[in-house]
Amino acid sequence: MSSPDPTPSDHSSLELWPIGNCQVSGLIDERGAIVWGCVPRVDGDPTFCALMRGAEGQDAGTWRFELENQVSATQHYQRNTPILVTRLKDASGGAVDIVDFCPRYERTGRMYRPVAYARIVRPVAGSPRIRTVLTPMSGYGAQLAQITHGSNHIRYLVERNTLRLTTDAPVGYVLDERFFRLEKPLHFFLGPDEPFNGNVEHDLETMLHLTGNYWRQWVRSLATPLDWQDAVIRAAITLKLCQHEETGAIVAALTTSIPEAPHSQRNWDYRYCWIRDAYYTVQALNDLGALDVLEKYLAYLRNIVDDAEGGAIQPLYAVSGAREIIEWEAKELAGYRGMGPVRVGNAAYFQVQNDCYGQIVLPSIQAFSDKRLLRIANMDDFASLEEVGEMAWKTHDQPDAGLWELRTRTAVHTYSSVMSWAACDRLANAADYLGLEDRAKLWRERADTVRKNIDEGAWHEVEGPDLDDGGAGGHYAASFGGSQLDASLLQMVELRYVQAEDPKFKATLKAVQKALRRGEHMLRYDNEDDFGLPETAFNICTFWLIEALHRSGEDAEARRLFDAMLEHRTESGLLSEDMDFETGELWGNFPQTYSLVGIINCAGQLSRSWRDWR
Repeated sequence: MSSPDPTPSDHSSLELWPIGNCQVSGLIDERGAIVWGCVPRVDGDPTFCALMRGAEGQDAGTWRFELENQVSATQHYQRNTPILVTRLKDASGGAVDIVDFCPRYERTGRMYRPVAYARIVRPVAGSPRIRTVLTPMSGYGAQLAQITHGSNHIRYLVERNTLRLTTDAPVGYVLDERFFRLEKPLHFFLGPDEPFNGNVEHDLETMLHLTGNYWRQWVRSLATPLDWQDAVIRAAITLKLCQHEETGAIVAALTTSIPEAPHSQRNWDYRYCWIRDAYYTVQALNDLGALDVLEKYLAYLRNIVDDAEGGAIQPLYAVSGAREIIEWEAKELAGYRGMGPVRVGNAAYFQVQNDCYGQIVLPSIQAFSDKRLLRIANMDDFASLEEVGEMAWKTHDQPDAGLWELRTRTAVHTYSSVMSWAACDRLANAADYLGLEDRAKLWRERADTVRKNIDEGAWHEVEGPDLDDGGAGGHYAASFGGSQLDASLLQMVELRYVQAEDPKFKATLKAVQKALRRGEHMLRYDNEDDFGLPETAFNICTFWLIEALHRSGEDAEARRLFDAMLEHRTESGLLSEDMDFETGELWGNFPQTYSLVGIINCAGQLSRSWRDWR
């Protein structure tokens, strides 16, 4: 991507490139500047917060290298890695490469993934002159970090997490933000406040090599589809970056408070582990054979279940597993493009969302029968899952906030009930596998009862059935006793509640498209919520439509829509949560795990078989 204007802009963009190591992450903009990054983990204080400083400018809360008389910037990832290379060119033909990564590789028998950002700046052509602007902040943009320094390092006194920059660049030039000629590669390691033992040049070049090897080997183990491999690989790498490896938690996105639509106040903090989002993530990566992500997440779930009071599960948790995630506003940050508020925490943690029980059971069932796993689930695990299943059974016909997390109203949401049915159904399958006939019979009977209640409560009868609906005479509704539709109804086939050829589903698919489709995009719903009418399409819902069309035999239309969605990706190959269905501009938190899951799932379903190629 070309960027002819090297000066800071107050018009932030989602043309961002994630780097990370499953402990910390950073988002790098089109000029090669780190504009978002939290320490000591994804839900921590944003040391780099320029993305959220709006019209105040981006001189604070950033780390960038400026090339004197710069005329362009181009970027790419090193193949099959999250290692970013940004090439800056000047008006005289000079050029430099900036190599960005967070170290990740096995060392002394465990994964080395420090709270650190590594940057290497290399001269490529001419006589380039650069300067370094490194301005970390603390207290959610409240203040610049205080500085102390030595002959080869600078300490940034970030609140509770002092960082040390170790470099072979002249420290005085860095402190003064002075332009100087780049005549050899320079190395920068911003990490823990401890002496850097060893030669910084040798060690960072070694870290770069080992980190690249780790990611290439990880990608090599993926069972990718034949078609759209690049899109799938990039989505998979980024989904892995969204896992906090220490606990196994998977965050919904790496950012907070990027609005779902301009000036909408729909600004939410997604740096936490939603049970729902994580379920979809591990299912998608599991289809690619990324069992390491699944195994770590299952360990996280076991701890969540152990800590549950009376079997009750929250919709989301901190990456540490903490239950309380108090929501507040960071007043010192103006917000993305000045569109505050910037929220920290998420009040949805105390909502009732009954679909979460099914989303714990479904990924856990695999652990009983998958012989590849390092830890096979046992009878004690089944007993714990049955406690979750009991909650699914008890709540399957009870009101909740639903998967769209409505803050001021509740209903018996069909999607939540279908997830409860799936929990009972899969527990019956696991009991069969374990030879527990009585338990299998109990859970099968409960699944049948839940199905009966859904079919009676969620079906909306329409007079004068349209013959094109296959004679169904109505459609499933978003909630029991209602008539309104939402896109989650498209998941009924994916969850195996109905078959794609079922007349009731065909009628529902037609009704959902008529109500919610906007050209090549899908809304979540079209009725007013706590903030008025939705203004943007929800990207995962478009992918759900593509899957439903494919399963219904409409492959040509499914492929057309999928190709259109891929065209809306950023230069980094990623998507946010939402999209303006008229302009195609991306909105919402970034990168959004839901949307990346959609890329993987649709590519897997629509791709030709490898057998067709070999």
